[in-house]
Amino acid sequence: MPEISTDILVVGGGLGGVAAALAALRAGKRVVLSEEYDWLGGQLTSQAVPPDEHSWVEQFGVTASYRALRDGIRDYYRRYYPLTEKARAWRDLNPGAGGVSRLCHEPRVAVAVIEGMLAPYRSSRQLLVLQPYVPAAATTDGDHVTSVTLRHRDTGDTVGVSAGYVLDATETGDLLPITGTEYVTGFESQADTGEPSAPATAQPANMQAVSVCFAVDHVDGDHTIDRPASYDFWRAYTPSFWGGPLLSFRAPSPRTLLQTERIFDPNPDGDPLRVDADQRRDPGDHNLWTFRRIAARKLFAEGAYESDICLVNWPMLDYFEHPVIDVPDAGQHLAAAREQARSVLYWLQTEAPRPDGGTGFPGLRLRGDVTGSADGLAQAPYIRESRRIRAEYTVVEQDLALAVRGDKGAVQYHDSVGVGMYRIDLHPSTGGDHYIDVGCCPFQIPLGALVPVRMDNLLAAGKNIGTTHITNGAYRLHPVEWNAGEAAGALAAFCLDRACPPRAVRNTPGLLADFQARLDRDGVERHWPDVTGY
Repeated sequence: MPEISTDILVVGGGLGGVAAALAALRAGKRVVLSEEYDWLGGQLTSQAVPPDEHSWVEQFGVTASYRALRDGIRDYYRRYYPLTEKARAWRDLNPGAGGVSRLCHEPRVAVAVIEGMLAPYRSSRQLLVLQPYVPAAATTDGDHVTSVTLRHRDTGDTVGVSAGYVLDATETGDLLPITGTEYVTGFESQADTGEPSAPATAQPANMQAVSVCFAVDHVDGDHTIDRPASYDFWRAYTPSFWGGPLLSFRAPSPRTLLQTERIFDPNPDGDPLRVDADQRRDPGDHNLWTFRRIAARKLFAEGAYESDICLVNWPMLDYFEHPVIDVPDAGQHLAAAREQARSVLYWLQTEAPRPDGGTGFPGLRLRGDVTGSADGLAQAPYIRESRRIRAEYTVVEQDLALAVRGDKGAVQYHDSVGVGMYRIDLHPSTGGDHYIDVGCCPFQIPLGALVPVRMDNLLAAGKNIGTTHITNGAYRLHPVEWNAGEAAGALAAFCLDRACPPRAVRNTPGLLADFQARLDRDGVERHWPDVTGY
């Protein structure tokens, strides 16, 4: 087996992993970055989900490097796409004019920008990207990870990587079990965390739904896919808490749990320049077509797009039949989630109610070219909840819930390494729980959440940081995952420079001040101005 030695190994090339690698590279370290799927970028690209962001994202509340990613996406459209003059002049260009975010775009554009950000480090050989590789095994010496074995997804070939620091940026915390790092899954108990929304007893197998997203447009002709084998099951599927069949435009509102009728209106005539995606005022999900629209045809030269392109990530896509972490049949359930997605598309094409009183939208065309996959769906499942490290500090609901904190704002951490904001947004879970959607204060990311209670040279760099099942609902979104990864990469580099473990950085005032000063110089915002949550 080939062996590679490097300063920092980042396993997982999602948003946290890319940000971690960039931070370490900026600090002059040699980095190996591995990724399972064909695209770097995780939830933004291979999972096909446009960014979920807070209302102030255009002004503040993200790191400088995350802002560079967003600016790069807009610049890419301005440079290469036939935008209208008005769209090109739109300072906060939103190519999809989606209601969920101020920046909705095609995933391939984000891939191009991420690759551009990494390109000079690849050329100088400071960065080695191993793709597509998955972690297969690890060796440890006491509390120290000495090496990780990576296996090629397709060929099965393996490579061993040893590094001074190992960062777990995988979507499901895959390094944690193979390194013996202590972690939790699912719902913690109220007795353990004191959280108002937690159950009386822990439920480790109760995890948020996963979703397999897909992109569609709506054009002339009949583009109906073959009837999925499990279509009858999903067509009749009626969760006990849902109030009706899952395959329906009528579904509970996450914030109120009241039954809400959504509309589905492909290619509406409205002016996309008038869309103002602001989660404070409107969750944006009333019209499912525009909710996560990633290309608004009217922002481009006439004829450039036959149709808008809509990214389908809706309630009916949530697979909460069974967990996919720490179970022997995870592959079977991920396959079932893909079959559910095909069933949703088939229902839309054949049976969904139309505004004109008819049924079915046969003009819906699956756009696998947009998601970069052979079967037309997203390359990877959208993972909302990971294994989470038992951390030096675990963020709990009462640290940031608006109902608890009120006008005091979220808890201020002495070891803040970034900021984030999103409502505590939990989708239905594998234990049969309904939505949990809790107002949130703008919050900080504590350094202690990145550091395991025992392991010395392993850091969490994604959705696997020290949150609970509940607070993960706010910390799992795109800019927060990026910020957590960036802080982890910078911390690993700092620890190599100072020859000290991460725990010492957190608990030694002088070291912590020096590290936070480095983050400040890199453009990592660690405090919020005076803003109120929602």
